[in-house]
Amino acid sequence: MEMQGSRRLAVPQQQAWDALNDPEVLKACIPGCDKVEGTGENQYAVGMAVKIGPVAARFNGKILLTDVLPPNSYTLNFEGQGGPAGFGKGSAKVSLAPPSEGAGCELTYSATAQVGGKIAQVGQRLVDGVAKSMAEEFFKRFDAEMERRYPQAYAAEAALPPDPPPAPKKSGVPAWQWGLVAVVIIVLLFFLLR
Repeated sequence: MEMQGSRRLAVPQQQAWDALNDPEVLKACIPGCDKVEGTGENQYAVGMAVKIGPVAARFNGKILLTDVLPPNSYTLNFEGQGGPAGFGKGSAKVSLAPPSEGAGCELTYSATAQVGGKIAQVGQRLVDGVAKSMAEEFFKRFDAEMERRYPQAYAAEAALPPDPPPAPKKSGVPAWQWGLVAVVIIVLLFFLLR
């Protein structure tokens, strides 16, 4: 499975970088996550509960960050086990950059992942739906946490004129939905594989 996408964040690049590398922020924002612990330099252990259709499991895993260039980018390598429910492994390139216009920053990612076991057997459509839902929940929680920590950034974002309406959609799944799915899967794998 390969995914890529981007998301605009209201907070400046350094604040986004700090939050995305803070185990407590990630633990609070990732649905089902109850453990994010540093195990060494740029290494983490993660634990979380996941339910996809009839398959529910607790995943434990590890994450290793490589090619770390603060506050711009890193490559996240992950692997995790959920017992009989299956496994996941892969990597993701995550980048933060100033936006082309306005304040805040732009988060972009490109990921490849492989899942196996019962989770892989429930069907791609179901996995994609759960991943999309979890990604939306992650960003909802992340935005709420950033707004709580940095209310001035959100006030400045709210004062900007609204973006123009999007162009009419073509048939198929919108690219932003695949992006959210990718982020959720990356985050889930990141925390499951720590």
